[in-house]
Amino acid sequence: MLQKLEDVEARYVDLETQLIDPEVLADQKSYTKLARERSGLEPIVAAYRDWKALRDEIAGHKELLEADDEEIRELAKEELPALRERSEALEAELKLLLLPKDPNDERNTVLEIRAGTGGDEAALFAASLFRMYGRYAEVRGWKVEILSSSDTGIGGFKEVIALIEGNHVFSRLKYEGGVHRVQRVPVTETSGRIHTSAVTVAVLPEAEEVDVAIDEGTDLRIDVFRSSGPGGQSVNTTDSAVRITHVPTGLVVSCQDEKSQHKNKAKALKILRSRLLERAQAEAHAEEAESRRTMVGSGDRSERVRTYNFPQGRMTDHRINLTLYNLEKIVDGDLDELIDALATHYQAELLKH
Repeated sequence: MLQKLEDVEARYVDLETQLIDPEVLADQKSYTKLARERSGLEPIVAAYRDWKALRDEIAGHKELLEADDEEIRELAKEELPALRERSEALEAELKLLLLPKDPNDERNTVLEIRAGTGGDEAALFAASLFRMYGRYAEVRGWKVEILSSSDTGIGGFKEVIALIEGNHVFSRLKYEGGVHRVQRVPVTETSGRIHTSAVTVAVLPEAEEVDVAIDEGTDLRIDVFRSSGPGGQSVNTTDSAVRITHVPTGLVVSCQDEKSQHKNKAKALKILRSRLLERAQAEAHAEEAESRRTMVGSGDRSERVRTYNFPQGRMTDHRINLTLYNLEKIVDGDLDELIDALATHYQAELLKH
């Protein structure tokens, strides 16, 4: 571990030197890339330097144990346990900081929510989940932009896809992918019977143009059609809706939310790039990363990562056997306790390897 920490510190010092080089300062792209790398190393270097200073302090106290002055010896003896405790805590922190970083953690996120089993009630819960993530984004100062949506006309979503932009978005939301099950009495239910429905959530890192090579001339088939609202009602008299087919993979993305064909195409391409990036990363790390198909599943009630039980006011995350009895707060966007618990669990799993 020490060698690794020394290498990290050396790289950090090298980056600091490069970032004041006039040539680098003149090249905005290179500067941004190097500054981002330095920013990622900063917490490790700060903790390592604190640990080294503490190590020197402990060594100094050990020498004082041999001092002629009894008062100095006693003082050193008293202070050593606290110094050792701080040193051990810093070592534990450094082990976590040295864990392999998810290269997507700093990225913005494309969030896809789809109603699964349960008809209108599943669509209404899809809307509830979208509101939940929207409120969480608001609290964290993130920006949410709907890229594509298909509503039911009664306040639900068959599907909604949004781009969430801000600091560390993917690092916080990446644990949300999977099937979310809800147990509650639907507003449409007159007999008060509890229904179980399912909604699928996929969390994709936003892809930049440089991440995914697309030849628009040969790789894409672009069809335009007229937008329609719920029940087929025409909401636009021009062919502004766009359907893009990625010919090499067969992936299809449609977008009709905007009145401008150009804007719909741009949004559809954003979704397509993110799906292609996620697919490529999943294939490259098949043994350690779940593919989007696994994350989303079939939308069946049994393939669940989390259950929201409204009659009992509880939320259970089945991956870490965590049950919280503050469901109202959770669906209102208070997700930090849950996300922190998931992050801690997966960090602990990484430390085992």
